[in-house]
Amino acid sequence: MTEAILLVGGKGTRLRPLTVHTPKPMVPAAGVPFLTHQLARARAAGVEHIVLATSYLAEVFEPYFGDGSALGLHLEYVTEREPLGTGGAIRNVASRLHSSPDDPVLIFNGDILTGLDIGALVSTHTTSGADVSLHLTRVEDPRAFGLVPTDPTGRVTAFLEKPQTPEEIVTDQINAGAYVFRRSVIDTIPAGRPVSVERETFPDLLSSGAHLQGMVDSTYWLDLGTPQAFVRGSADLVLGRAPSPAVPGRCGDRLVLPTASVATDAKLTGGTVVGEGATVGEGARIDGSALLPGCVIGAGAVITDSLIGAGATIGARTVVSGAVVGDGATVGADNELREGVRVWCGATLPDASLRFSSDQ
Repeated sequence: MTEAILLVGGKGTRLRPLTVHTPKPMVPAAGVPFLTHQLARARAAGVEHIVLATSYLAEVFEPYFGDGSALGLHLEYVTEREPLGTGGAIRNVASRLHSSPDDPVLIFNGDILTGLDIGALVSTHTTSGADVSLHLTRVEDPRAFGLVPTDPTGRVTAFLEKPQTPEEIVTDQINAGAYVFRRSVIDTIPAGRPVSVERETFPDLLSSGAHLQGMVDSTYWLDLGTPQAFVRGSADLVLGRAPSPAVPGRCGDRLVLPTASVATDAKLTGGTVVGEGATVGEGARIDGSALLPGCVIGAGAVITDSLIGAGATIGARTVVSGAVVGDGATVGADNELREGVRVWCGATLPDASLRFSSDQ
């Protein structure tokens, strides 16, 4: 059966302050660490052995997931001393794989939420006889991504990093961050130094005449790199738009974990999740948001498309929209936090100290 490498070493800098105390793959989405969804989907596709390539805050993964037996998996952990990039990380864990040289090895990134048919990617790889196969997805604006044009048979013809001019945008197909490598190809990546699989490994393989196959799968796909995307992904998991066998409850408008306490007249909509031990006060309205464990939402607060960190407090009548409030922060009553604001972990905002409208 296919083995997998999961790249979870990133610092998640775009997600700060969510990632100050927690590596990005361990931030809760739909009530469980995001990584749980990826592991469960790999398991559902028949993967049994997964090696996690860790770096930033590496010490938190193993205490949580252990040997993986609770998920029906055999998990191993390899920690990089200094960050090695995507290619370097893959090469760094190669010794833990059991596959023979021609076997397929699945590789995926720890920050992509996707409905990819993993089995179909593996079978595309096997039937095409490729050295590496890539999951490609189509996006409306490909400028922030690496473009991957293919010929009519699906064979990759080029790798174009982050194109800017209209002439450079030759396709809407982008590298979606999941690959199948022939096991022997992994050993050709240089060891012991940083290597980018996107900027170095793939272009080098292509220029040396290797067969790289693209499979376009335009099911659900979201890069959870920004706070807004992370909140959206969590809500989509709760709503059932993004498939995962690991959502701890029925899909629907809301997911309230067992030890949470929600006032009877509070309104929870849009895929909102209320984490373990969190409290939602009377008359609060929460839409499309993620409330992490132990946070407290005051009476009459209105929270939309936002993420409230573990143990944070939001005061009565405070409005939070498109914002992130870090772990343990205290936002007093009658504040207004609008699109894009990030309140740092442990920060305190007094009552009525930050507003976008009059206080009358």
